[in-house]
Amino acid sequence: MSATTAVSSGEEIWQPKDNPWIIAVAVSLAAFMEVLDTSIANVALPHIAGNLGASNDESTWVLTSYLVSNAIVLPISGWLVGWLGRKRFFLTCIVSFTISSFLCGIAPNLGLLLLFRVLQGAFGGGLQPMAQAILGDTFPPEKRGLAFALYGITAICAPAIGPTLGGWITDNYSWRWIFYINVPIGALALALVYRLVEDPPYLARLGKRRAGFDFIGFSLLTVGVGALQIALDKGQEDDWFGSLFITTLVAIAAVGLISLVVWEWFQNEPIVDVRLFKNFNFATSSLMFLMLGMALFSSTVLMPQLLQTLMGYTAQKAGMVLSAGALVVLVALPMVGRLTTRFQARYLIAFGWITLAVSMYVSCKQINLLMSFRSATVLRIWQYVPVAFLFVPLTLAGYVGLPAEKTNAAAGLMNFMRNIGQSVGTSAVTTLIARRSQYHQSVLAGYTASSRFHDAITGLAIRLRQAGLSVHAAQEQALARMYSLVQSQAAVLSYLDVYWLLALTSAIMFVASFLLKRNEPGKSGKVSVH
Repeated sequence: MSATTAVSSGEEIWQPKDNPWIIAVAVSLAAFMEVLDTSIANVALPHIAGNLGASNDESTWVLTSYLVSNAIVLPISGWLVGWLGRKRFFLTCIVSFTISSFLCGIAPNLGLLLLFRVLQGAFGGGLQPMAQAILGDTFPPEKRGLAFALYGITAICAPAIGPTLGGWITDNYSWRWIFYINVPIGALALALVYRLVEDPPYLARLGKRRAGFDFIGFSLLTVGVGALQIALDKGQEDDWFGSLFITTLVAIAAVGLISLVVWEWFQNEPIVDVRLFKNFNFATSSLMFLMLGMALFSSTVLMPQLLQTLMGYTAQKAGMVLSAGALVVLVALPMVGRLTTRFQARYLIAFGWITLAVSMYVSCKQINLLMSFRSATVLRIWQYVPVAFLFVPLTLAGYVGLPAEKTNAAAGLMNFMRNIGQSVGTSAVTTLIARRSQYHQSVLAGYTASSRFHDAITGLAIRLRQAGLSVHAAQEQALARMYSLVQSQAAVLSYLDVYWLLALTSAIMFVASFLLKRNEPGKSGKVSVH
């Protein structure tokens, strides 16, 4: 039996019968498995395409199919909890995610692999928010920061570890093992969750009040989020609004999502509780989670792409740069969890944003084609550590002022906002790099008429002739090498532009942090309006 403790106001605070930290490890293990799958398949796409007889473009749907179904389930996870019960829903997600992972591993062709990835993404969509909500109920308000720090390890470190682990598994074994490894992890998580996790009493009361299924709301959500996710994932590849397909998807997404908000706002039992955004702290925290997702994934995409495309790093070596930042965050997160018991969440959030802004500004000054492995690693650590000061306090701030029965819906929406931010960030980075590279290349090309450029070409051609090339071949080689240098420098300048943009965005979020309402660290989760 679970325990309850009385408080002075006459309320009873539910407590689980088992050690909360063991429960935290169990639910975080399940969430880690799911978050890892959002990035682990990225580096295996060429191997999947070759093995299944598909083109590289077709293989990218392995990622898109997962992200679409995952994004649809995230915001409705709160409603599904009320329908099934949280523990039953969580167990269903673990079992189904594990089975669909195994099916992905044995898929004989691309069509079946995409079907199983849709199932994997859909059932995986319930794991992150449920882990977060269970931690919110399992720990008293004054200890939630420490619990969310453990959860932060799964959400922050798994995307950084995923590409490195996926590359190693694919190179040494087979791409199918990136799915098979979920089977033992899923089995362990299932056994632990079944044994340890229990539903608090308010969920039983919530389930009794649950009305019928909101088919209209679910349809609008599926169409709106599905179209948005596909547009974000395929936009740069298809030239955005130069493509009728992408333009149509964006229009469908806009109509679907606006209609969803209007429809759900007036429902007594909405499948997506959009009225949560009336709570200022929740709305602001959700917006910051969107921006955090953009900054987190943007920087995660930028650094390895720069190292591999311009500096000749292998995927494994570039992954080592990312993993160094993740390892430091592993140490920083428990420290941040303890700080939440002493300092208001909004002050920690402000510190995180301003530190992130400074690290992005420093990146603009430090990044160049002569950067060493050590410099890249240190720079990545500086970029990644501020995220630890954002994830945990933002999660805390999002729950300030919310009743217990809203925690499941709130967790689903916060994770949804972060995931959409990741998709937006990845798409924005890819597009900005391509467009700004073209711009900088056109600017640098204007200097080709200068005497210094011609002197450089002449000097290089002379050295090539001395190496044994003919006059004509030496001149062509000199021009080709200079053009390659112009392209590389233009690309580096485009990366610096993106880091400038991330620095500016982080500085704006720093100012917005002080608009959040204060909480009482170490005492309760209640909000003070002073």
